[in-house]
Amino acid sequence: MHYSTEMLVKRQQIVDVVSQLFIQTDNRNWLMVEKCFADDVEFDMTSLTGGEPETLTPQEITARWEDGFSDLKAIHHQVGNFVVDLHGGDFAHVFCYGIAYHFKPVESGRNTRAFVGSYEFDLERGEDDLWRISSFWFDCKFVDGNADLT
Repeated sequence: MHYSTEMLVKRQQIVDVVSQLFIQTDNRNWLMVEKCFADDVEFDMTSLTGGEPETLTPQEITARWEDGFSDLKAIHHQVGNFVVDLHGGDFAHVFCYGIAYHFKPVESGRNTRAFVGSYEFDLERGEDDLWRISSFWFDCKFVDGNADLT
């Protein structure tokens, strides 16, 4: 299969946005996390939380994450096996595997929990030529470790 240089550059830009989303989340750099998202995001973590998918702003997403991660000492996301489908010049769909570790020292010594699953994202390229995530979906395969970190 032959890929043009332009396609390879777009693919790398798209993967970089997804990677930055997780790196900046781990660093709790909420402003940089927000820059990874479009103005409105179709957000679906129902495999973990139940309920229905929602449309959220970047600020609503980061407020939830900041609150949910506030008592954790460390967060670590690892993503890979990226499959990027470009649709025209300004739209893309990304699939990848992901593992998220949460660390919180607790009396029992069972200090970690791990979420294992896959992510799917839709991205759009804006007028500023930057790619942003417009759809975020996590499919949790399993949770391991001390799920409640208590």
